[in-house]
Amino acid sequence: MSANIRDRRRRNRSRAKFGNPELAELSDDELLDLRFCDLGLCIHEAPLQERIDQLYRELEAKRLDFRPHFWLSQEWFTPDGVPGVAIPFYLADSRLMKLEERQMLEVEGGTTDWCMRILRHEAGHAIDNAYRLRRRQCYRKTFGNVSAPYPDSYNPRPYSRSYVINIDLWYAQSHPVEDFAETFAVWLKPRSRWRQTYAGWPALRKLLFVNELMATIREEKPAVRTRRHEEPLRTLKMTLREHYDEKRRHYGLEASDAYDHELLRLFTKDNDNGQTSSAATFLRRARKRLRRDVSEWTGHYQYTIDQVLEDMIARCQKLNLRVDRNPEEVERDTLVVLTMHTMNHIQDEAHKVAL
Repeated sequence: MSANIRDRRRRNRSRAKFGNPELAELSDDELLDLRFCDLGLCIHEAPLQERIDQLYRELEAKRLDFRPHFWLSQEWFTPDGVPGVAIPFYLADSRLMKLEERQMLEVEGGTTDWCMRILRHEAGHAIDNAYRLRRRQCYRKTFGNVSAPYPDSYNPRPYSRSYVINIDLWYAQSHPVEDFAETFAVWLKPRSRWRQTYAGWPALRKLLFVNELMATIREEKPAVRTRRHEEPLRTLKMTLREHYDEKRRHYGLEASDAYDHELLRLFTKDNDNGQTSSAATFLRRARKRLRRDVSEWTGHYQYTIDQVLEDMIARCQKLNLRVDRNPEEVERDTLVVLTMHTMNHIQDEAHKVAL
């Protein structure tokens, strides 16, 4: 084996595992009993530091001197009045990323593209705070009443062209300051071709405004320069188990019989002494594919989709439903039903936002 190949494999192995090596030896139960303050994590671990450096290069390419500061916490957030960003703990450790996926079925910001979308969004909040942009009349005229109470949830309009699309779930529609942050993220992204992409959309006016506003603040110094950290990991006494219990409650759904009409069309109630397979078993086998496909289609969190599936499985058991058609055809039809109920949750149940 050549030296170049050995070096390449060594680099790949080093990228695969990062963070606190002591955590790699612990079981999931042992990890869940740890407190945040005892995780021993560092924000400068690769690949997280590489993505922060990429964000800095993107800001430099736009000739902006501003650089947000970062720290580790429970979740993504940018505190009001602070020109910095909290990043979720699991992105600093490969073992904790695996735990996050097992607990929530996905890792928010776990890929380079996903992480950069969120970093650009949060950088928008940070630069808003640094220059107190939301106090400017032109900002309010473009994005709306920033003094409106921040909602716990919102009902998006998926087909609206008045907002850009960066983070999933039409997040720009949740509040005027999120609208600004999403618009900033699209403007900042290298080679985004936002003028062509949003040509003819009302959202283009917002992008043009951000383009002009950023040209203005290049000549200004930030009004807020604090390097304060809020809710840093080292101060949090909550265990990971408590954290995930709370997080699952936030994204969970209550049991419902609202699926019965569609389930009775998908499956049969005929009992033929076991000659056909159980609908509940069928859904369990297709579960991973179904929730992944619906998540990619709707942008909704896999955990919530999985809760819908769990409820459907329970109803199939309760009604003693069975599969009496071609499995591929049934799975395709199930995908449509699952997508419909996911979208109903977004539209009618006031989808809960995460950032």
